[in-house]
Amino acid sequence: MNTDTKSHDVRSRARRVLLAGVQGLVLALVVLPCGVAFLVLTLVSLALIPLGIGLVTTPAILTGVRALADARRRLAAEWCGIRIPAVYRPHHEGAKPWTRTFTLLRDPQVRRDLRWLPVDFTAGFVTALLPAVLVFCPIEGFLLAAGLWRAFVPATGDAYWYLFVPVSGQGTAFLAALLGAVLLVVASRLAPRTVKAHFELTRAVLGGDAELAERVRVLTETRRDAVDTSAAELRRIERDLHDGAQARLVAMGMDLGTIESLVEHDPAQAKRLLAQARRNSAEALEELRDLVRGIHPPVLAERGLGDAVRALALRLPLPAEVSVELPGRADAPVESAAYFAVSEVLTNAVKHSGADRIWADVHHSDGRLRITVTDNGKGGAAIGAGSGLAGVERRLGTFDGVLAVSSPAGGPTLVTMEIPCALS
Repeated sequence: MNTDTKSHDVRSRARRVLLAGVQGLVLALVVLPCGVAFLVLTLVSLALIPLGIGLVTTPAILTGVRALADARRRLAAEWCGIRIPAVYRPHHEGAKPWTRTFTLLRDPQVRRDLRWLPVDFTAGFVTALLPAVLVFCPIEGFLLAAGLWRAFVPATGDAYWYLFVPVSGQGTAFLAALLGAVLLVVASRLAPRTVKAHFELTRAVLGGDAELAERVRVLTETRRDAVDTSAAELRRIERDLHDGAQARLVAMGMDLGTIESLVEHDPAQAKRLLAQARRNSAEALEELRDLVRGIHPPVLAERGLGDAVRALALRLPLPAEVSVELPGRADAPVESAAYFAVSEVLTNAVKHSGADRIWADVHHSDGRLRITVTDNGKGGAAIGAGSGLAGVERRLGTFDGVLAVSSPAGGPTLVTMEIPCALS
């Protein structure tokens, strides 16, 4: 490692330590007053509920507590990259005061916020103040050694205490500077970690089982969506069979019955009906093939997702380029979900984008199947109610997948789909 690199590392570490001290000082100046104030206000407001006053003040105070907790969540994410989940239950602003107050108090996340207040201005205050002390206390020791001790030592000769060092002259001032240097070495190692420990403590109290509750909520929604999607798919299959192949087979049976009665008396008409029955059978067979392809395309089962997407692109009325980098195959349900998601996105691009070219990219990296579909159309695509993309998002959500859409006005539109999975 050369001198410039070492110098850069030292400066970078010094900046991190100083930043940790400033962050700790900011937290300490906010933690204690805000935590105490909101806790006192909450207790007083709850005590006033029997008089009716608390029914009006409690929701406002709890909203303030939530704002304070949300601010700490943002700081945790921005300063230390620590995500603190929050799962608040919805409540109606126009509800009666009694209903609104007790709806808030029954919210598990609100109760976690209230439990966090006393922890925050005690243990949280200590973990916030410690890095500030470790960083800024050495500065005082260095200033004392530089001569500042003369301003603090009175004419009576009483010593000025710097931590446990009594400063009464230049010699003891140098001892203060030496102690400050030791504190600075300790700060370089502990200050950033202590700030992180503050937010870890905050996550332990504020987060609690919120992440698990959010996971349960997501799983419940995706299970419901999967059931709804399955039911809709069954209704579609039933409708297609009833209106298509079944109707043609019934018509063909009637034609065959008529042919049976005409074959001896009117052979020419019987031949015409036979030709019509043959056409009906061919059309019924084609419709059955389309139906099977819509349930699970044979090319997907036989050759995998990459070739299935290429087959989709070949059937499009627009030029389409497909790039595939898959070293293996995903599980059949994942492949099926990805295939129909791509099919829906391509269909939307053809119908609504006004594009004249489409690009699709399918690859797997970092344990995720990633598919992007790009078109050079007019843009304006969005995920919303009634949108085909909303259905794609629900389909992917069943497998913990995500959908992202970038479609500014004027285009281009970029749709990205990701599903966590392993390839065989």
